[in-house]
Amino acid sequence: MDVNSWVVLSAALTFAAAVLGGTFAQGKAASVALEGIARNPAAAEKLQTPMILALALVESLVLFGFGIAFLILQKSA
Repeated sequence: MDVNSWVVLSAALTFAAAVLGGTFAQGKAASVALEGIARNPAAAEKLQTPMILALALVESLVLFGFGIAFLILQKSA
């Protein structure tokens, strides 16, 4: 394998790791928030905003991973 193949592989693995981490984190955040709402339905309004904020922050990390993978690919070209 030449260097360009390794660069493409590293970019793909970088993005895959970011997506997998983000997926697990979003699933855990949503699970915990929905479990809290199920235990105390009156707290749904108080839990919704922090849950959405947490999901947005996790998604931003996935976008950073995409950006890093894109930069790795740009360096190889």
